[in-house]
Amino acid sequence: MAELTYRNAVAAALAQEMARDERVVLLGEDVACGGVFKTTLGLQERFGAERVWDTPISEQAIVGAAMGAAMAGLRPVAEIMFSDFYATCWDHVANEVAKTRYMTGGQVTMPLVLRSANGAGGMGFGAQHGQSLENWAMCVPGLKIVSPASPVEMFGLLAAAIRDNDPVMVFEHKALYASKEDCPPGEQLIPLGQARTVREGRDVTLVALSITVGICVKAAAQLAAAGIDAEILDLRCLVPLDAASVLRSVQKTGRVVIVEENPGQLGWGASIAAILAEEAWGHLTAPVIRVSAGNVPLPVASELEAEVLVSPARVVSAVTALCRGSQSKTDQRGG
Repeated sequence: MAELTYRNAVAAALAQEMARDERVVLLGEDVACGGVFKTTLGLQERFGAERVWDTPISEQAIVGAAMGAAMAGLRPVAEIMFSDFYATCWDHVANEVAKTRYMTGGQVTMPLVLRSANGAGGMGFGAQHGQSLENWAMCVPGLKIVSPASPVEMFGLLAAAIRDNDPVMVFEHKALYASKEDCPPGEQLIPLGQARTVREGRDVTLVALSITVGICVKAAAQLAAAGIDAEILDLRCLVPLDAASVLRSVQKTGRVVIVEENPGQLGWGASIAAILAEEAWGHLTAPVIRVSAGNVPLPVASELEAEVLVSPARVVSAVTALCRGSQSKTDQRGG
């Protein structure tokens, strides 16, 4: 079992799928030399310039070329350096890539992966380079959305995204690139749309994604010391969304705190909360609580950034207040 960093997991998944299928090609700014986050190191040397393409500094050109390649029978993986830059090519993504298969009645498939560095990296990236933008994509029918929380998850989910016949947006969190984890040998593949239970618990469900999974793990350790047993659910994907796993967990615990780095205004957590209100009302013993980033442009100053972002302390505070303010399921049911 070898140790793998999150950034190396990206390269490993790309190499696995490029070796498996000669139709898989990689394109983006500086990908031939490894990219600004060093996630594609060694791929051009191994697979050649015919399959690893450096592009001009134009997100419209990158997505447009990737879309054409996918329509022509290739399986392109396009890198958008920062997810914030989707704003410059959103027409291509939302109106063309997402809708082509539907508008052609399935005659044209779109086996295209769009990768991007996402989220606040803890290095003062600021309002135009540090946003968490999964919410943008979740509003567009026709796009699948993946946001891995660890190196092993990165490896397996990216590989599955490349094999998918629909367009998949993979959001790679910048603050996780240096994180390390033991990775089992052999081919890695994690099916899209299946959440994972990171920690079993009985008192409250913490619903997390990407960077907030680790935040919830730290919070759960502190809560355990206070006698609160938290279950942690990593969604892995927002589309397809494994709502069934969320419902099963909440039916067991009766309480839920949704933890997202996105701004809370119309965040993906609001969609989860709506599903719970509709389908788990009889199992909830307390209101659904959301812990999210603030609805402000992300500050550059580290002290201000920390005020805006989610932290273990904020999660602990929310869970503690929730559990102290509501009766347990056992008490409510008289047993």
